[in-house]
Amino acid sequence: MKVENSIIQNKFLRVQTLNFGASLYEVYHKKKKINLILNLGSKENYRYKHPSVGSTCGRYAGRIFNAKFKIGNKKFNLNANEGKNILHGGKVGFSILPWRKLNQTKNKIVYQIHSKDNDQGFPGNLVVNCTYQLKDKFLIIKYEYKSNKSTHVNLTNHSYWNLEQNKKNMIYNHDLKLNSYKYLQINKNLIPTGRIKNVKKSIYDFSNFENIGKKLDYFKNKKLNIKFKGFDTTFVIKKNIRNLVGTLKNNNSNIQVDFFSNLPSVQLYSAQNLNYKKKLFPYQGICLETQYFPDTPNKKNFPSTLIVPNKRYKCFTKIKIS
Repeated sequence: MKVENSIIQNKFLRVQTLNFGASLYEVYHKKKKINLILNLGSKENYRYKHPSVGSTCGRYAGRIFNAKFKIGNKKFNLNANEGKNILHGGKVGFSILPWRKLNQTKNKIVYQIHSKDNDQGFPGNLVVNCTYQLKDKFLIIKYEYKSNKSTHVNLTNHSYWNLEQNKKNMIYNHDLKLNSYKYLQINKNLIPTGRIKNVKKSIYDFSNFENIGKKLDYFKNKKLNIKFKGFDTTFVIKKNIRNLVGTLKNNNSNIQVDFFSNLPSVQLYSAQNLNYKKKLFPYQGICLETQYFPDTPNKKNFPSTLIVPNKRYKCFTKIKIS
């Protein structure tokens, strides 16, 4: 199947998507004339392994410890792709697979993927719809999914945001505020320990607007493994009527992006490991991945990702660009 791009737009935004990975290729602010996300350049690059740039991650976004879990008494061994662990669905995750375009209008596009029973080790024939829709200044991302067997599902969009005109500028000039007072403690392999910690008086406190550059300086001045020279952190979203997750803004471009979602957490990734064909570099973008918690299938105290057969599930993320 060839790589096909599609465009939806209104008077505020133009969004370009790709069928491979059901990916966001461009989120273009018409008034400011700025594309707000990173991409891989040539669309052909989306056929092959890449750092999930703009793509839909699945079946399970984030990490699962030892690439295994149990449902009832039955054990499932998954397709490990990060040492002994599995990340973003395995060696052949949704981010590099072709999705079928179901339909498109001027301001909405729907992609679908069929994932067969035992795909990357996960049980059940799973069908996922990914919808991108524009409504005024909002980009809305919706996932709907259903399986014929009990299985675990966690889907997210993995866009790297950079609100600067010049994408070679790093994310240091961005400010971030999160509607979160708790984060997940992780071990040396970035797997949650199960402990949920308070952000107060820690580097993880984004309860008020914080400059990302200043935060990253903290990590750079420490003798740490590169994996830890930045954020790859799950923040627990404080429940609220508006479903507010957080706000990213840039004072140079004067653009603000507000995130809203009905999902329980956001994965903040500062792209310290981003490196792609001398085109993309560490700290060049920032990911705000709305999702369920990593390693939930092995952590009973986390909000469950287990879905039951033949029931339709839905989740959404709304992104206001102003």
